[in-house]
Amino acid sequence: MKISEFQKHIEEIYFNKDSARGIEGTFMWFAEEVGELTRAIRRDDDRENLEEEFADVLAWLVTLASMKGIDLETVAQKKYAQGCPYCSAVPCACS
Repeated sequence: MKISEFQKHIEEIYFNKDSARGIEGTFMWFAEEVGELTRAIRRDDDRENLEEEFADVLAWLVTLASMKGIDLETVAQKKYAQGCPYCSAVPCACS
């Protein structure tokens, strides 16, 4: 599934609910999920939980982008298609 397809899928599932909550409330949920991912990375002993937390963070991120009218796939390609946005190298050669 492409990023744009995933973003559209998450919109179909959650956009109305998330929009009703508002950007600030939705961002707080996103921040909470980032915290849960942080704990999962620190523990690094439960692969299934780690996978779930990465998926949750991605879902909340695309929700926030949708609420702000941002197509994540487009902006990611725009910024990173040529490599590092600062040195343009792949891999990055910044010191």
